[in-house]
Amino acid sequence: MVNFRKYISSAAVLASGFFLAQSTVSTVLYSQAYDNQKNSLNLPSPVSSVVEKTVLSAKELVDINVNTMMADPVLKNATWGFVVYDPKTKKVISSYNENTPLVPASTTKLLTTETALSLLGENYRWMTQLEYSGAVDENGVLNGNLYIVGSGDPSLGTNKAGAWSYRDIISDFIGGLSREGIRKVNGDIIIQTALFKGNISMLPENVVWLENNNYYLPVGTTRGINPANEKLIVKKANFSPEKKFFYVSPYANQMVYAEKYDGEGVLTTKLPDAPAYLANSFRTTLTKSGIPVTGKVTPKMTDAAPESRKMISAYKSPTLGDIIYYTNQHSDNSLAEALLRTVGFQKMGDQTSDSGRIVVTGHLRDAGFDMNGLNYMDGSGLSRSNNVTPISQVKFLTSLMDEKYYKSYLTSLPVGGQSGTLKRMFIGGGNGQVFAKTGTLNKVKTLAGYLKTNSGKTLVFSLMVNNYAGSVDMVKKRMEKILEPALDL
Repeated sequence: MVNFRKYISSAAVLASGFFLAQSTVSTVLYSQAYDNQKNSLNLPSPVSSVVEKTVLSAKELVDINVNTMMADPVLKNATWGFVVYDPKTKKVISSYNENTPLVPASTTKLLTTETALSLLGENYRWMTQLEYSGAVDENGVLNGNLYIVGSGDPSLGTNKAGAWSYRDIISDFIGGLSREGIRKVNGDIIIQTALFKGNISMLPENVVWLENNNYYLPVGTTRGINPANEKLIVKKANFSPEKKFFYVSPYANQMVYAEKYDGEGVLTTKLPDAPAYLANSFRTTLTKSGIPVTGKVTPKMTDAAPESRKMISAYKSPTLGDIIYYTNQHSDNSLAEALLRTVGFQKMGDQTSDSGRIVVTGHLRDAGFDMNGLNYMDGSGLSRSNNVTPISQVKFLTSLMDEKYYKSYLTSLPVGGQSGTLKRMFIGGGNGQVFAKTGTLNKVKTLAGYLKTNSGKTLVFSLMVNNYAGSVDMVKKRMEKILEPALDL
């Protein structure tokens, strides 16, 4: 906790001395009129700032900025916490409400993605294979079945992180059939994957939806339905054309993720039932290409007496490192939730969110995470029942600096003023020096990660604000103001 009393006398001496040399003294006070101008804070004059920096240390300036924010109208009635931590000395440099459990929003992805890296390795890949049973006769007729064997690839067909599109995968599959001399399929196309069997599920507790300016959780399935044909059957007003939403799928009777609002109550989704959509599209393309399929597309989750099969083609997903990079840079909720279920399957054989939560919290406990105040409800951070303390976040991030995958993990984080969700923050001070995960829900704004100081040191910080007043842009500016003097530490 910041002790501000010791700074009062020094600040008073500074102010009185500076008053003798200047006709006026600038003070760090909030001005509503000035908030409507380019800067949201009535900051000290440049000359005053120079004098302050020559008298007060960087740590004192951080503490004073935090103290100033306590009276700021945007934050004074908010619940917020802050820590900046030195990983070398293992000491807190400055803090406020560091032990208070707060809603972390998408900084929850820091825990999810690290668990996946630790348990699976950054070179882990998902496989989607095309196989066939039976035999191919002299006329090129396959008297048997085609099998699409999935492994829960969360990027399948999305183009995310360098993943192939459905069209590319299908083209590769057809090339495999050609190599095998198959010109007709006298059988079914069977989807065989027990993974993501819990895909149609209820939303995590207290997940928000249909809020502008936020990103939402994918659930449900479109099976063989083209995602573009999903219809919005809930509230149709007040949508932003630039944001992402939940909606209710008429096919799955659950809320489903939508990437873009197209107007007229129609949304396009990026999350079909990937294996089913791939299989149906594959069958259609085969027919158009002159390779008829006599049977149907059918799922077979379990197979008591499996047929002998031969592999035709295998598609590998991008590496886990690439997918985590995309997840953290874009704060992609669908990938984060898929990672949660993947670690659940790898450790417990059950790819559900419940198993994923057990695995993640168990991993964190084993890694020495401070579990006090932690409530981990989902992989993406959309649940308002998620809680974590600022001090536990920074100590967790500090512990990762000795891990072999730290470089990959650090690289996945958005960079202030340069990339991902931080591209429009820290454009001035901190540009290229802040590596952090952002989080945004309605009246929740969070930021946690690493900071490279002007002297080359690496510090770790967490800043979480719940129930603020005003706009999210106002909170962003105050976050930048709090962290700015830390660059000189």
